[in-house]
Amino acid sequence: MTDRNYRLLFGLAILVVLYFDLTYAMYGLIGLIFAEGITNWRIPLLVGRFMQKPGADALPMESSDFKWPLHGERAWRLAVGLMLFLTAVLFNDIAWFLPWFMGFAIFGAGVSGVCPVLLGLRFAGCRR
Repeated sequence: MTDRNYRLLFGLAILVVLYFDLTYAMYGLIGLIFAEGITNWRIPLLVGRFMQKPGADALPMESSDFKWPLHGERAWRLAVGLMLFLTAVLFNDIAWFLPWFMGFAIFGAGVSGVCPVLLGLRFAGCRR
């Protein structure tokens, strides 16, 4: 599983949860994305390690030109988790459209392979 496929499935899960108004499932998605962001045990990496062939490297090579010792995917997960928590849990009455926008944007990032938030975080100095 790639990070692109993960974004596709995660965006679709957000949209389904919002459409059917499954509050506890939204809490679960937010908890999952925060757990991945805090521990850096990402589902695509874990699936890749279990599916890899013997002798293949599990992680890609890292570049050394970064400002922060934080992976872009990890920062993306923390930012998405924080925004979902703020907009879907705390301020749902005021900003009800933002979780929908995030769901469509993350789903679109999975379809196209281009995530503007992730590109911005990498431009700001996060690792690849």
